[in-house]
This record gives sequence, structure tokens and C-alpha cells, in this order.
Amino acid sequence: MIAGLLLAAGAGRRYGMPKALVDDGAWLRRAVAALTDGGCDPVLVVVGAQADRVLPLVPETAGTVLAADWAEGMGASLRVGLAGLADSAPPRVQAALVHLVDLPDVDASVVRRLVALAGPAVVARAGFESRPGHPVLLGRRHWADVVASARGDRGARDWLAGRSDLTVVDCSDLASGIDVDLPHRSPRQSLGE
Repeated sequence: MIAGLLLAAGAGRRYGMPKALVDDGAWLRRAVAALTDGGCDPVLVVVGAQADRVLPLVPETAGTVLAADWAEGMGASLRVGLAGLADSAPPRVQAALVHLVDLPDVDASVVRRLVALAGPAVVARAGFESRPGHPVLLGRRHWADVVASARGDRGARDWLAGRSDLTVVDCSDLASGIDVDLPHRSPRQSLGE
């Protein structure tokens, strides 16, 4: 089994609102569906900024956990999410697929490609046009190390950078992998297309 972990706690300062609230939660629902349809079970959504407005938008198929220190950055969300999975996920859950709410063109096909690699020792991430991206697949044996190292807005970036066992899975044929940071810009517009 592979758990899906959706980081959706940020305030979206550049966007002007939490991205979990975009289009009345459409990005949030799309990201949960990508994880679920891609083979993740259970799915846990990390909420933070405006949690009182985000929580009612989370599909019933997903659980939630609150990152009280969400303002610290992605590292706080990742720590809370992985700790929540470690406490609640059945032992048969071998890995967690970490996804971000602001990647609207990453769908279940990308998730399936990564889930196919799952195991307790796996370290893999999606790549797009030679850029490392998300989702990131973390075998359960690494969760405690990632929790201990995740700080600020870098999440697991530093931990991943030092890994000789990291597998980058090209997903360029499936999505752009570009996060949308500004309103009225699609992922393809962010690439200059």
C-alpha cells in the first residue's frame, strides 16, 4: 500500500489566497482525486492557512491533519503530514507519495507512474523536462529522517539532494509539473508557451 500525502497548508501569498481555496476547492479536489485514482490509500491532506474554510472542501475520501506551524513553510507541513501517517497508516503502507495542491496538471497518470516503484526503501520523484519536481515518493523507512530534516520552505529538498539512491522518473509526457504561483496563469503559460 502507498499513502498519498497532499500538502495544502500554505497561504498562497503570491497567488493572493490559499491555493486549496482556488475555484472553491477545485485544485484541492483534483489533487486528492489524482492521488486516489493513481493508487494511493489512505490519502491525508495537510491543512493550515484558513483551515476553517479549507476543511469543508476536503473530499470525504481523504483524512486531514492540521499543521499549526504552517507559516514556517513546506517543511512544517511535511513534518506534520509524515508524522500523521506514521501514527495512523497501517504497517502495510510501504511508502508515501507527497503531492502539492498547486500542481493542477499533475494527474493520476503521474501518480501511477511513481506508485509503480513503491517499496519501504524507495526514494523517487517526478521529473519534467530535466527539472526535478513533485510528486515525491518516500519509502516508509525514510520518514523519520525526512521529518527530522524538513525545515522552512525547502521541505525535503536538502535531504533529497544528498541521496545517491534517488530515482528521477521522467513524467514530461504526462504533465508540465509547473506549480501555479500567480492567478490567471496556467502551468503551460508559466513555461512561456
